[in-house]
Amino acid sequence: MYDTIIIGAGPAGLTSALYLLRANKKVLMLEAKSYGGQILNANKVENYPGIMSISGYDFATNLYNQVKNLGADIKYETVLKISDDKKVITDKNEYQSSTIIIATGASNRKLNLPNETKFIGKGISYCATCDGNFFKEKTVAVIGGGNTALEDALYLSNLAHKVYLIHRRSEFRGEDKNLEELKTKSNVEFILNSNIVSLNGQEYLESIMLKDNEETMQELKIDGLFIAIGRIPENEIFNNVVDLDDNGYIIAHDDVYTKTAGIFVAGDARLKPLRQLTTAVGDGSLASLAVLKELKKSK
Repeated sequence: MYDTIIIGAGPAGLTSALYLLRANKKVLMLEAKSYGGQILNANKVENYPGIMSISGYDFATNLYNQVKNLGADIKYETVLKISDDKKVITDKNEYQSSTIIIATGASNRKLNLPNETKFIGKGISYCATCDGNFFKEKTVAVIGGGNTALEDALYLSNLAHKVYLIHRRSEFRGEDKNLEELKTKSNVEFILNSNIVSLNGQEYLESIMLKDNEETMQELKIDGLFIAIGRIPENEIFNNVVDLDDNGYIIAHDDVYTKTAGIFVAGDARLKPLRQLTTAVGDGSLASLAVLKELKKSK
């Protein structure tokens, strides 16, 4: 029996494991795909305190190796559910623990167009605050209609030479305050009632093709595309032990505590105002502390 089971080996889960292993706890990590989570897609990370510049792959690999060297038991299995008695059931095994940390993250909703994966980190980004600095004085586009898209466009308007804000409808869902501020920006151009139908370039993204409601095609030459059409958490399998909001994010109190004693949440899987690498590792630290308190209490 493990002291804790961590579901997900992204920055939040790996940080939780790091702290718990250093406290001499027996830790099992379960990951369905690959360690590192979304940060693996980042070509460069330059907004993490104390590190001038590092690739997302190197950051994740360093953290993974740090945890592995401390003795974490890491298994690549898909979690199917958590039973009411805190048994974690995967596609291969069942595991029992008195504490569980859910750190499954949330995946960026994609356009699902050819070349999208190819251009990630080579012109395509899902995080303006992470990657906007790479596009100073360049031409970029943001696609989306919610607050994230509006906030991304505002952020980029202070960096880029030109910002196109593309939305498939005629009206935005984001806050009016952000929209009105964007309208004052001379370097922001709105393109409404339009969808991106192709992503073009050789090694790097060079242009996008748009189609409007009249079936008119338009090509935009851009250096970067920021996709802000939402994120998808995969928490439905945990709904017997946690509360979910309308978008599927886990509702927590005091940052990491769920409705079930001994079950905690860390990182992008939870309802929170900001999803960044720094907040993920911060959650991981808090979740490990909560686990230590729970283990001490149950002795």
